[in-house]
Order: sequence, then C-alpha cells, then structure tokens
Amino acid sequence: MKRIACLLLACLCLPPTAYAKDFLRAQGTQIVDASGKPVILRGMGLGGWMLQEGYMLDIDGVGTQRSIHARIAGLIGPEKADAFYQAWRDHHTTKADIDAMARWGFNSVRLPMHYALYTLPVEQEPVPGRQTWVEEGFRRTDDLLAWAKANDLYLILDLHAAPGGQGNDNNIADRDPATPSLWEDPRHQDKMVALWKQLAQRYKDEPYIAAYDIINEPNWGFADKADTNGCKEDGNAPLKDLLVRTTRAIREVDKRHIIVIEGNCWGNNYRGVLDDGPWDDNLVISFHKYWNATTRESIADSLALRDKHNMPLWLGETGENSNDWFARTVALVEGEGIGWAWWPLKKIRYNNPLQVVPNEGYRQVLAYWKGEGPKPSAEAAEAALMRFAKEDVRYDNNVQHPDVIDALFRAPHSDQSVPFRAHVIGEAGGAIAAVDFDMGRNGVAYFDLTPANHHISDGGERVVWNPAMTYRNDGVDLGKGAGGQLYVAGLQRGEWLKYTFDAGAGGSYRLALDGQGKGRVSLVLNGTPVGAVDRARGFRGLVLAPGRNTLVVKGESGTVDLQTLRFSR
Repeated sequence: MKRIACLLLACLCLPPTAYAKDFLRAQGTQIVDASGKPVILRGMGLGGWMLQEGYMLDIDGVGTQRSIHARIAGLIGPEKADAFYQAWRDHHTTKADIDAMARWGFNSVRLPMHYALYTLPVEQEPVPGRQTWVEEGFRRTDDLLAWAKANDLYLILDLHAAPGGQGNDNNIADRDPATPSLWEDPRHQDKMVALWKQLAQRYKDEPYIAAYDIINEPNWGFADKADTNGCKEDGNAPLKDLLVRTTRAIREVDKRHIIVIEGNCWGNNYRGVLDDGPWDDNLVISFHKYWNATTRESIADSLALRDKHNMPLWLGETGENSNDWFARTVALVEGEGIGWAWWPLKKIRYNNPLQVVPNEGYRQVLAYWKGEGPKPSAEAAEAALMRFAKEDVRYDNNVQHPDVIDALFRAPHSDQSVPFRAHVIGEAGGAIAAVDFDMGRNGVAYFDLTPANHHISDGGERVVWNPAMTYRNDGVDLGKGAGGQLYVAGLQRGEWLKYTFDAGAGGSYRLALDGQGKGRVSLVLNGTPVGAVDRARGFRGLVLAPGRNTLVVKGESGTVDLQTLRFSR
C-alpha cells in the first residue's frame, strides 16, 4: 500500500504533459505533418499589434502607423507617443487572446511583423551596411511563441512591413513615400534578407513555428510605374530575385521550415515568379482574397498554379466582410484542402472575433482629428490615449462576437442554423429581440438581398451588409432607434429571418411583431407555412410545440422594421 501511495504521489507531482508538435512541410499540393497527414491551418492574423492601420483605430484619412504616431505626438509629445505605443504592444495581444483563439478552434496564428521592431532602419544604422538588432520584436515574438505552444497552436511569422516598404499601398507596410522603397534601395533588401536569416537562426529548431511568410502583399509596378500595385506586371523579376535570395539565406541556417511566398498585386500576381518552377522543395504559395465572389472560379488562378507546380496553397490573408462571406470562403478553400488565416483578430469595428470599444476621451480625440470637435488638452488626450492602449484594447474589455466564430468554424459545413442566444417562451408568453435571429449562412439562418460585399467581382460599389455596423456581422440590415435600441431594418419582399427557441409548454399563442411599417409578413412555424398578414395585426392561434420550435418571419410586401417578437396567451 505504501508503495502504491508513493507511486501515486509521484504521478501527481509530475509536470503537465507537454505538447509535441511536428515540423510541417510541403508535400505535393498539401501541407503535411511528419507522418504525411494533411494539415489544414485555421488561423488568425494579429493585425494592429505590431503594425497599425488607420481604419483599425477608426482614424479617417491617415493610414500609416508613422502618420498616426505623428498625430499622437502632435497632441502629447514624441516621448509620450512612444509610451503610448509601448503600452499598446503590451496590452493589444496577450496570452488571454491566444487562449481564447484555442478555445474557439483556431490551430494557428499569423504574426504581422514590423521590421523596425527587430532591426534599425538603414538610415539609423551607426555603421552603414551592418545590421543592428532590436530586442523588442524578438522578445515579443518569443512571448507569442510561448503562448502559442501553451495552447498547441502553430505560429506563422509574416514580414508585414518590410524595410523601405514593399508597395504603393503605404498603410499595410507603414511606408514613407518620400523615401526610397524596398525596391529602390538595395540596403533595404540587404536588411530584409539579414532579418530573415536572423529569425531562421533563432527558430530553426522550433517545430511550433509553422512557416516563414517572407514578404506580405508586394504591390509595385516594376516595368510600368503607372501600374501602381503591380497587377499588370508580367515579369516580376525583382520580386522573384528577392524571394529566391531570401530563401537561400534562410536555408543556410534552417533546412526544415516551410517558406511561404507571395506574388505581386497584394500577393496574387505570380506571373514570372514561378515560370521556372519552384526553387525550393518546401515552398507554399500564398494568395489573399478580399471582396470578391466565393465561387471556385474566384480562386481559379491560384488553383491552376497549385496544380501546375504541384505546390500547396495557403489563403494567407482574408476577411473584412460579412459572416455569410466568411462561411462560404472557408467552405470553398477547405473543400480544396487549403488552410487560411483570417484578418484581423480585433479592431474598433465589429466584423472580427473581438471588438475594441474606445473610451469617450478617445472618441473626442477622433472628433478633433476629423475636424468635428475642439482640440483636447494634452493632459486629456494623454489620459484618453493611454486608457485606450492599456485598458480598451485588452481582451478582458473587448466585445466578443460569437457569430463571427460560428461563421468560421460551424456554418461553413452545416445547412442548419443555431440560436444566436437562448430564447425561452414561458407559459404566459415571452419576447425575442428581432435582431437575435439564428446564426448561419444566408439562406440558412436568414435571407437578405445584400448579404456580403463582392464589389471587386461585381465592379460596383462597396456594399454595407449591416448599415448599423454593430452587434452582428450578418448580412441583415440593422437600425438603431431612440436610446440606441437595435432593430431589423427594412425587411423586404422575399427576405426572411429564422428564430429557434424553446417553449416551456405547448399550446396556442398570439404573436405581435413590434416595429414600424405597413408591409405584410408571413410565417413558417416548425416547417408549416402560416398565412400572410399586415405586420401591425400580428398572428393569433400559433400552436407551439413543447420544447424546441423554429419560426421564420418573411417579408411579403412593402418594407417593415422589426424590433420584438412578442408571444402572449
């Protein structure tokens, strides 16, 4: 008995079981683990952490991080602006964010790196031609890697802002257009290559690093400067040369990690890049996808590259659309065995897993920058900005959007809707907020005539799928009434909403549809159609089954605003 007790005590004192991760590799058209089993990377990009873009902070007309820094410095001074950015990096992404990603179902995270957190800009190097390393970036990468490992997540390193800037879309690379770009100064290219070799040396034995994404979204007209973003480029020789050179530098110290390449035109123009085939046997082709159709034809060029060169594809960046678009895009690429990394994890706007809600002082700063309010004092601006960086941006204070998570993981593979929240109709009745319709794709949980933004494919205007731009990211028009109360706005003929709820007791109920408008609506209760009536009249004699029920509210004529579905005896 004593021996058994000692063994039990010894087992209880053992450290927690560590995860064991395989180095991933390219094998034919798949990314596989050490046993050759295909791996679908399902990830999220940490946009806004090391590199801000203006829209993420709700700043109009200023897109680059350097410009945002300058505005902040204009209010509170350069040193305090630096302190803001230090606080921002401390609190924007923490272990709590990565823990949540693992709970939601992600198996990877993509880190958009700003080169200046790892090495000095060329103009600041004390000895020309040499590289000075900055600990800030490496330390934060090590922290992120530790959080990822604790959750058994892979980490993809992505050089998002390359030295000098890799294109004319200045915001994504924090480029200063008044100075030479990456393509116009060889010193920038030398620094980029040296940085990747340094990273590879540091992480060469780390299997939790899934891949090196060596340059994000190049967009540059090499042959024709009028081709601003390189979408018509046929040669792409400077891009290919830099990709090959960087690959060779990495391979001098690291033979095992996947290297991800991206074409011109925001990662999608590979003309000339692979004409001679792949130059390494562990390359993955990345493509990016925004605001276009979700049909197989929309990724036909990428699929053709995959098949021609027998190389894996990875959707390295996508997002910034509606839940319906999210679900259909995931279904599309996973159906082809392609993994993905969404963009981004959090920002002020609502169409991401986490939403940052800024304090009122920060909103006053924004109003001043937009020319809609007075200039705040330096003291007030500093307090607001530091609260934004230290508190508002933290995971614990973010609004979580379960509908976005549902759109990425469940809805792509299901023709069933699920409740947005639990609804229970009691013996005496109850109410359901109209905005709390089910979660699922357009045509499954609801039907709306403008469910997503496809303006790149359609050649039209950008579509705002939810004009209220709050609460939910589904393609249903929401409005905001007096006191900020939300409602479904402008339900039209053919559009419908589905609600799944529980009835504590079966029986006959009356349904009132609170809202505005003189249009007519019809119902489908538990699969059985119910006649159409004017919204204001409501319905009588609806027989609910005990337990689970489904109700579809459909627009038949006119337009109606719906605020509440109110059941009573």
